[in-house]
Amino acid sequence: MTAVDRPDRRVRPEIAALHPRRVEMGIMALVAVVIVAGYALASLGTSASIPADLGPFLAWVLGLLVLAHVAVRRLAPAADPVILPLVFLLNGIGYVMIARLANDVDDGADLAGLQATWTAVGVVALIVTLVVVRQVRMLETYRYLLGLAGLVLLVLPLVPGIGREIRGAQIWVSIGPVNFQPGEFAKLALAAFFAGYLVESRELLRTRLELRDLAPIVLAWLGSLGVMVLQRDLGSSLLFFALFVVLLWIASERAIFLGLGAAMFAGGAFLAWSMFDHVQARVDVWLDPWSDPKGDGFQILESQFAFADGGLTGTGLGRGEPDRIPIVESDFIFAAVGEELGLAGSVAVLMAFMLLVGSGLRIALQSRRGFDTLFAVGLTTLLGVQAFIIMAGVLRVVPLTGITLPFVSYGGSSLVANYVLVALLIRMSHEQRTVGPADRSLP
Repeated sequence: MTAVDRPDRRVRPEIAALHPRRVEMGIMALVAVVIVAGYALASLGTSASIPADLGPFLAWVLGLLVLAHVAVRRLAPAADPVILPLVFLLNGIGYVMIARLANDVDDGADLAGLQATWTAVGVVALIVTLVVVRQVRMLETYRYLLGLAGLVLLVLPLVPGIGREIRGAQIWVSIGPVNFQPGEFAKLALAAFFAGYLVESRELLRTRLELRDLAPIVLAWLGSLGVMVLQRDLGSSLLFFALFVVLLWIASERAIFLGLGAAMFAGGAFLAWSMFDHVQARVDVWLDPWSDPKGDGFQILESQFAFADGGLTGTGLGRGEPDRIPIVESDFIFAAVGEELGLAGSVAVLMAFMLLVGSGLRIALQSRRGFDTLFAVGLTTLLGVQAFIIMAGVLRVVPLTGITLPFVSYGGSSLVANYVLVALLIRMSHEQRTVGPADRSLP
């Protein structure tokens, strides 16, 4: 093990003076109070009684919070103290809404139990990632292997026998009793590959602009169109293309790539709209849901009614009727938040995502290595763009794409993958706030 790779790093004195883990522990305690209080209020709103399992629920919440906090304290003691509490706040709000729907949605109790299980698996995945990835730069060494793994995971749902089509999208894989979306993990592998590839070629991209230099963005464009055509997955297609364009723009420091990416996205969107019926249906419902109020437009119209009922402060937890919205626990969980917590609760969720994105970009700005900067931007882009796409879709700002709201929506694959994403950001935050044997002279 070389001096550069050794994990024995010390926290910088100016960071240690801020006591980041004490700050994190204090915020986590407030988050625990909010989650448990929300769970109790949701039960009071639906049945006018304190839930019988409030004690076990409190133990479960505190157990996960303490486990995650202790792991970060031991494995990344200098990391940003805001990231983990924000993640648990979003995860807790989502779980409260899913558990609140248990009596109103078919298999609601099963969904609540599964979401609790997947949350525990996500926390374990966060800890395992912190243990295995002791320095994020090690991922740069395996960038091509990660790129290959990302492509394999991306096309896995197309393999006959294991691929599954659910609600018109070919994005699921079933292996025995386990169903998951490999694309959720493919995005992390591809983010590492893109960052590693672009950090190698960034000097050339900054000093020249030839036709062959546009090949990567063209390939990314064709790949995103392929995902949309073969898997009928608009959300992932947009997400992967946005990831590469943003990283290419940051690496090259040339706005022309951002403008070119926007133009290619517009062209691809028009091409998809003109060629594929399911894209036309999404756009038509977005523009005029009243054209089919009992069919394709029913879901989006009910979500609009939910936001209207919520008003400024909401109907109150357990007092609304979000179960009127089909698939409310996943695609439209933000509408349920808007109805029962109102504009105030919706803005709180939005602000939590904005703070997470801000923390990720701050990590990128403070990183001392090119790969770390690009990788942090990539992970933050994935989180921010995904949150924007689904919230904007529910609000009819953009057409619906069918992706989930990170940490809030029901879904095991998304939850576990996003906990891994957060673990990588935490690891990078710790590295830039510490000094190792090879960089003692750094400020």
